[in-house]
Amino acid sequence: MSAHKPGDPTTLNRLYGRSIGKPLRAYQQGLVDEFLPKISPPLGGPVTSRGLFGDERPLHFEIGFGSGEHMADRADLLPDHGFIGAEPFLNGVAAALGHAKDRNLPNIRIHHGDALDVLSRIPDGALSFVYLLHPDPWPKARHAKRRMMNDGPVNMIAEKLKPGGEFRFGTDHDIYLRHALMIMRGQTDKFEWLAEGPSDWQNRPGGWSETRYERKARTVFKHEVWYFRYRRK
Repeated sequence: MSAHKPGDPTTLNRLYGRSIGKPLRAYQQGLVDEFLPKISPPLGGPVTSRGLFGDERPLHFEIGFGSGEHMADRADLLPDHGFIGAEPFLNGVAAALGHAKDRNLPNIRIHHGDALDVLSRIPDGALSFVYLLHPDPWPKARHAKRRMMNDGPVNMIAEKLKPGGEFRFGTDHDIYLRHALMIMRGQTDKFEWLAEGPSDWQNRPGGWSETRYERKARTVFKHEVWYFRYRRK
């Protein structure tokens, strides 16, 4: 199934891939049972800065945060901003909860599940940043519609970003890279690519921390990593 046939994560209405890995340690299970309900976005209704944090502040949203390292670093760097992360993999959620708890980051909210469930309930124009870092590449052509970097999700991201807001995308997978660039070439009415030359997508921008996944991709698997920043028009 090619990327040009109908369907993408906004219409498939299901999650793919693993939802749980090795058994959680007792401390991690405690975080999931006791801490996660305290910092989860509501299951229904609008998801707003005031509803989550009690005030108006810049909002960031990370789609598939892995172990939550990047989200925690950004939240630590910008304590007066609000961060929402969504991840379907329970072990990653447990790791992110550990970062939020151990580093005392009250400006983080975590959703265990489909990012689009939460993103769709954020008011249009409410987000300052959206992050999609090293998403599952789904490299087979018949699985291309499962990729988060498709017209449906990107259109939703554009709707939720305020004018001047930033969409950051990173990958170490060459097939996904080509697919993403194809998608973003069709989004030039909504996004301006913040790049003047190859160094802008070959080098990690300031404020974009390296995660364990990225470090392993670069050092163990010898992958090149690409970084993309797009400004909402």
